[in-house]
Amino acid sequence: MCGRFVLFQDEESLRHSLDALPGVTETLLPEGAPPPRYNIAPTTTVAAVDLSQPGRAILAPARWGLIPEWKKEISGPPLFNARSETVQDKPSFRGAFARSRCLVPMDGYYEWKDKQPHFVSLRKGGLLWAAGLYSTALGQLSVTILTTQSQPPLEWLHHRMPRFLQAEEMETWTRGTPQEAAQLLHPSLEPLREQLRTWPVGREVGRASIDHAGLITPVDAD
Repeated sequence: MCGRFVLFQDEESLRHSLDALPGVTETLLPEGAPPPRYNIAPTTTVAAVDLSQPGRAILAPARWGLIPEWKKEISGPPLFNARSETVQDKPSFRGAFARSRCLVPMDGYYEWKDKQPHFVSLRKGGLLWAAGLYSTALGQLSVTILTTQSQPPLEWLHHRMPRFLQAEEMETWTRGTPQEAAQLLHPSLEPLREQLRTWPVGREVGRASIDHAGLITPVDAD
């Protein structure tokens, strides 16, 4: 699963990262970018990236926890993750999968093993791009992050992991047909997974109210 993540890039850095995506010739942030954060929890604001228009990347703040298009009010547990194995059929997600796929950028995410939190990021730094779905139900942009069965080198940490996309997969995910996008409902490719690293971090990351750069500092595992 993915229940906490980090996005510490500021608006200028995010714009630069979007400009560098394959095929992007225009980057728009009409509402600005969410502030840098080191402990993003469900229902808080994240960055959602729409690449559905050829050549254009649009970043917008979104609620992390998808609100299905048929919802009449925000109620129930937040839908912050969607399982890739069932996303095409589950009523909460199938409409968004068919029509509203996006990217969710992150600098890394947290996962727990035996009550010990760990931070996962790219070995050389930089953004990870998670496959996401979005909705505009109830007049609010909301998103969820796809997860898959975990694979090496992270299978020891948790049985689920986010579905991170490589550059060559982004166009298919965001602009392809549902049938084409369905071909990506498998774990992240090995070349990307091999770039991931993990280290233990302090337990205070478990409190969503705590948010500072020290949360990703390595510590000795208990």
